[in-house]
Amino acid sequence: MSVTPRRWLFELALGARMSVAGGGAGWVRLSLIAAGVGLGVAVLLGAATVPAALGASNARIDTRVIETSHDLPAADDTLLTGHVTTTYEGTSISGELLRPEGSHPPLPPGVSRLPGPGQMVASPALARMLAEPGSGLLRERWDAEVVGVIGAEGLSGPAELFFYLGTDKLSPPGAGRIDEFGTSGAHEAVPMAVLLILAGMVVLLIPVLVFMAGAVRFGDRTRNRRLAALRLAGSDIAMTRRIAAGETLIGALLGLLVGGLLWAGGILLAHRYGTGPLSFYPADLRPVPLLAAAIVVAVPVAAVLVTLTAMRRVVAEPLGVTRMSTPTRRRFWWRLLPSALGIVLLWPLFEGGSSGVEFQIAGGMALLLIGVALLLPWLVEAVVDRLRGGSPAWELAVRRLQLDSGTAVRAVSGIAVSVAGVLAMQGLVTGIESQVTEPSTTAAVRYDAEIFPETTLPTGVWARALAATPGVREVTEGRHLSVALDPGDPVAMEQLRNTAAGLDPQAYVWTTNNDAARNALAGLRDTLLAGTTALLLLIGASMIINIAEQLRERRRALAVLAAFGTPHRTLRASILYQVTVPVALGMLLAITVGTGLAAMLQLAVSAPLRVDWLGIGTTSGIGVLVVLGTTAAGLPLLRSLTSPGNLRTE
Repeated sequence: MSVTPRRWLFELALGARMSVAGGGAGWVRLSLIAAGVGLGVAVLLGAATVPAALGASNARIDTRVIETSHDLPAADDTLLTGHVTTTYEGTSISGELLRPEGSHPPLPPGVSRLPGPGQMVASPALARMLAEPGSGLLRERWDAEVVGVIGAEGLSGPAELFFYLGTDKLSPPGAGRIDEFGTSGAHEAVPMAVLLILAGMVVLLIPVLVFMAGAVRFGDRTRNRRLAALRLAGSDIAMTRRIAAGETLIGALLGLLVGGLLWAGGILLAHRYGTGPLSFYPADLRPVPLLAAAIVVAVPVAAVLVTLTAMRRVVAEPLGVTRMSTPTRRRFWWRLLPSALGIVLLWPLFEGGSSGVEFQIAGGMALLLIGVALLLPWLVEAVVDRLRGGSPAWELAVRRLQLDSGTAVRAVSGIAVSVAGVLAMQGLVTGIESQVTEPSTTAAVRYDAEIFPETTLPTGVWARALAATPGVREVTEGRHLSVALDPGDPVAMEQLRNTAAGLDPQAYVWTTNNDAARNALAGLRDTLLAGTTALLLLIGASMIINIAEQLRERRRALAVLAAFGTPHRTLRASILYQVTVPVALGMLLAITVGTGLAAMLQLAVSAPLRVDWLGIGTTSGIGVLVVLGTTAAGLPLLRSLTSPGNLRTE
């Protein structure tokens, strides 16, 4: 008999109703599915938002780009410019020096009139910083009056620290000449920055997708018993599967709603707390429409497909639920394909090239992390099949894993993927940090800063001015004037920058500690670790439910063991062993893949190969603690499940 659309809708609606008909357990299962899917949807929407946000930000930067021409003669509509970069208390600030050569110079975007000598037009964030009572040293750096603020059309984002400073001291060849702002070419992002963004997205996205695949299977044993009751009431196998799809579908749809709310909250936080180049206007933070539509359609479809795939080995009969008993070993070859393809995509790194292949590298990372989730079930099965002997608790655990290791591996796989991704990202950050904080000369090892002037002032002028600066202990003269500072003076570096800016606003002050880059990378590392920890805690919370459900499913077998005199400590130890084995293998696989991927990413940024043992220990330790902690939290249920009443059967 053909199934009409009306019948389909009825059965899907029946499944949705059944998802909450199981009392508290049904609501818990639905909530977990909605939370798991919602987290994944929020991350997916965030990933779909990044291209649009970066595109809008880069488009505004394009309108203010300065492309100087050596062949452009001075005229009534030309302007001399010079770039300025400085740091204040670890925060980067940039701007442009402007000197009009006629009465009709071009105006930068977002600026209504050019500042005169000793005047400044600043971004709103920089204007607020300059107005703060504790920013006296920063105000002294340029000694300029803020006569206006730059409009949004001339800034990358609301938190950008940028300015235009009027001057009458610019002259060729130390200055560039323009007759317009902006460029017709596309803005070229720094490959290293693009790689960082893409790697961070992959590291957070892939574990979430793995978690989503497991989230839609929360409570599937309880659901299968309900399906068996439906079979007793007269439904056929196809109908029960459609009803099961309806149960999952309502959770996925609720997950879309939860994910949309989480994404909106993340947008508000990003707008309010975004800093520097990672700040965006609300209008920028809109997902690409095509990607958003794909997410709305693909997430429920994927959830239903995962459910139907999981039911292939489950037969819901009127008298109960049975599973296909013929053991089939997991095949290795196809599980290796994503990892092999990932290595192929990452091959340009071995040849010393990374520029222009950032998206290819991100794809290779994604495939390697997916490979962790696919290889772990095979690895656990291959190892436990070879385990023999040991204590009674160990033998009970091994035998249980030999019979069914999939349930234990599903929860651990998300944690293993998260750990591997974080280790890779930590390796990339470590590599970049070693580059931006590495001294450019051997002299910088002894001194605290190096100054690279843009003007042709005599070295004696620089030496006398720097030596007279408070907090300066020693100055050496050369092509660039190395400076040793008093370690007991907390503002010595800022005073040094003020002196350099007074002599040459374009002078670049390089510091051995490179606070701005170090702080930015430390913040990125902390954000990544915080996001991963939150994801691990969510996975851990789901594991508590899964462990409780597994123990209830096995309560009769546990009660039989207890009735025959098996001590409770043996049963508790066997449950911990069942989790410890997949966790240990998962961490081994995660550390191997994550460390190898970190080495490849360090090659991508031409950094020396370094192993972050502290990061490896911290990240893997958090993963292990989450798994073992959540498992221990479910053990108090064991005593009630081994009571003699659970020996009854029907």
